Amino acid sequence: MSPETPGILALDFDGVLCDGLQEYFQTTWRTYRQVWMPSKSEPPEDLAPVFYRLRPVIETGWEMPILLRAIFLGYPEEDILQDWSNVVQQILEAEDLKPKTLEVTLDTQRDTWIASDEMDWLSYHRFFPGVVDKVRSLLSTPVQLFIITTKEERFVRTLLQQQQIDLPQQQIYGKSTDRPKHEILRSLSTTGEKLWFVEDRLKTLQSVQKQADLWDVALFLADWGYNTQTERDSVGDSPRIHLLSLEQFTQDFAQWRPVAKPI
Repeated sequence: MSPETPGILALDFDGVLCDGLQEYFQTTWRTYRQVWMPSKSEPPEDLAPVFYRLRPVIETGWEMPILLRAIFLGYPEEDILQDWSNVVQQILEAEDLKPKTLEVTLDTQRDTWIASDEMDWLSYHRFFPGVVDKVRSLLSTPVQLFIITTKEERFVRTLLQQQQIDLPQQQIYGKSTDRPKHEILRSLSTTGEKLWFVEDRLKTLQSVQKQADLWDVALFLADWGYNTQTERDSVGDSPRIHLLSLEQFTQDFAQWRPVAKPI
């Protein structure tokens, strides 16, 4: 295996391979209606683009309805981007909301949609340009491909199969795995193969970076995913985390340039 080729390539799904923003918005809007606006059926036309711009602040799903609430309440976008945790806390306290209740409501809305029309739900997911061809090309190489995601395995598998990509079940770590991604990477690293990991959430990569025994895992931040310009800019100061463009991702591994940065 070339020094510029991984033995194992681990990929996040939403935000790296698949663009689920439309599904996130639709599920969030259904949840928002139930909690705040039961009489309204359609969202304002300008709401989705604002949600898409601010989606990178979300760490857990139940925060998405809070994001819509913050938009409706008129919080400036800059405040949401720079001080999201405080914005969340202010809204929770002011409206006596509980994260668990929002989580259950959101999951119920999604489950109801899936149960009524699974194919419609799946249709709100799009693959980023070029990633399908890249993944297909890897299937005929010695590189072992793994998906590490918080999405349910069956949905990942269905979406991939729609693109004629058939990964073995053991190569998809999804929601039911219920382990931090750095723990999954640790189990993959025991093979001794060179391991590369592509993720769009900077905090996830930083968590991996803190694991002393994962020092040799090459980490890449997907700049086309759900992250902010500030996060992308900060990677320039990181000795471990490499900013990766969608163009680079679709090219040969030599173009990814996972070289050590000066500390």
